[in-house]
Amino acid sequence: MSTTTTEASTADGYDRQRELQAFDDTKAGVKGLVDAGVTSVPAIFRHPPESFSLPQAAATTTIPVIDLGASSSSREELVRRVGAAAEMAGFFQVVNHGVAGDLLDETLDAVRRFNEAPANAKRPYYWRGNARKVRFSSNFDLFRSPTASWRDTLFCDVAPEPPRPDELPEAVRHVMVEFGEAARNLAERVLELLSESLGLARDRLGDTGCVEGVGVASNYYPPCPEPHLTLGTSRHTDGSTLTVLLQDDMGGLQVLVDDDRGGGAWLDVPPVPGALLINLVSNGKFRSVEHRVLANKSRDTARVSVAAFCSADVIRSTRLYGPIRELVSSGYPLYRDITIHEYLAHFLNKGLDGRPTLDYFRLQQPGACY
Repeated sequence: MSTTTTEASTADGYDRQRELQAFDDTKAGVKGLVDAGVTSVPAIFRHPPESFSLPQAAATTTIPVIDLGASSSSREELVRRVGAAAEMAGFFQVVNHGVAGDLLDETLDAVRRFNEAPANAKRPYYWRGNARKVRFSSNFDLFRSPTASWRDTLFCDVAPEPPRPDELPEAVRHVMVEFGEAARNLAERVLELLSESLGLARDRLGDTGCVEGVGVASNYYPPCPEPHLTLGTSRHTDGSTLTVLLQDDMGGLQVLVDDDRGGGAWLDVPPVPGALLINLVSNGKFRSVEHRVLANKSRDTARVSVAAFCSADVIRSTRLYGPIRELVSSGYPLYRDITIHEYLAHFLNKGLDGRPTLDYFRLQQPGACY
């Protein structure tokens, strides 16, 4: 929080830190506020006007939807389409992806059941930090971000070492690890296509181990009494190599796209039945797209999404990640070599502040890589 904001808060008799702590101490999350009957958004959740200043993107702009089915196109055409979507959009949806529809449906239902259980049933899982494989909280960066967002999250580290069944809440015990494993399999398949699109061997990207670790974030966005004052998730880029996202049919996800004015515009990502969203982190050749989630405008129904963040093995990996040397060329930003621990430590420390994590590791000279 800036000095100016702190001084204004003190002058107004408003202690933001105390309000944050009081909210966190309830261990009931945003759902607890809704259950208590709040009719206005508390100050800690109110985003500044500039968060809502960019316009809506033109309806003619769309997010690519790619059919991964074996009979839908040739391998060469599929490689071309995935590569083009990663380079031009950075965010795309896939259908006929091989993940069972029943698993997707039950995962969403299970997350909803957990969050809509009584607060006392969820409190044993409430935890701030990374010491537990399974942790429930509201805003992982609650005490670091400028403003809190209107959502609760159940997070589970599912790979490379999944939690014991008894560590998982009963409501999600039968689906959480299975969904994470299915998402990692899909991530490996997409990496093969991306690798070929770069002119590399099919297994070149996968062999770096960049999707061996998987963390599943199950997000619950309760109805908001004043959705124009807050966000479900603030503007950010993900901290994983590749994200596989499952969303329900409520909508609310937006990505930042270029517009004619050069200032950017927010594009809605409409849910496609049975589809999964793919989101990349890249340092120049492919796009890393900023995105956000609007606060839930529904009066009585929560929005649910489940994101599988696929990255390197944060437990055992000591590998240095950096530019793929054979792809380095002029005109793209170049980044220094880093470990996954260094990268994630910076991401978790800065929180969802709207700045790409990779920018911190940017070097001055130009270059290009995946």
